[in-house]
Amino acid sequence: MQLQQMQDQISRQQGIIEELQNDVSRMKQENLERYQDLDKRITSGATAAAPAATPDNSSTGGASSAAGAAVGAGAAQQTASAEPADPAKEKLFYDAAFDLIKQKDFDKASQAFAAFLRKYPNSQYAGNAQYWLGEVNLAKGDLQGASQAFAKVSQLYPKHSKVPDSLYKLADVERRLGHTDKVKGILQQVINQYPGTSAAQLAQRDLQKI
Repeated sequence: MQLQQMQDQISRQQGIIEELQNDVSRMKQENLERYQDLDKRITSGATAAAPAATPDNSSTGGASSAAGAAVGAGAAQQTASAEPADPAKEKLFYDAAFDLIKQKDFDKASQAFAAFLRKYPNSQYAGNAQYWLGEVNLAKGDLQGASQAFAKVSQLYPKHSKVPDSLYKLADVERRLGHTDKVKGILQQVINQYPGTSAAQLAQRDLQKI
């Protein structure tokens, strides 16, 4: 009897271990997919949404130091008012934040984009910055932060070309959070309001799978 009980206990423990191993493998795969998706978006030039919004990869002077300043000053700027428009300075700041994505330093990239949005909320690059804040938060595994960032693209910049993509990504984040009821509504919104876009095509595909 004791031997049988021990064997049963070992079997249960092995089952638990296998389940945990499957969970770990699934999480690793999801993280890999997020990084691959982010890399694909970076290399495909997905930032070209606003005039001259694509980062100038040849920019060098002061870009790294600007990124450092953005991160270091992030907390201090939380209550700071927006600065007057200065396209040259805005582009330098934006490019520096985007460079941190290419370096896969997602923590600093998140801080840099957040600081940029506090400093230049009305910039021509603000819609892009808000979108990429969602992407880097997703890459970090910060689902709540990603959800908030993607939602703000349509809320704050409703006419921006990144809105369809941001809504589609928002649906993906809500799915990861287990909010299936929200996912259907968001996907249907993308299909209805942005027909013909790649986001609408992906939304149609995903909606059929739910």
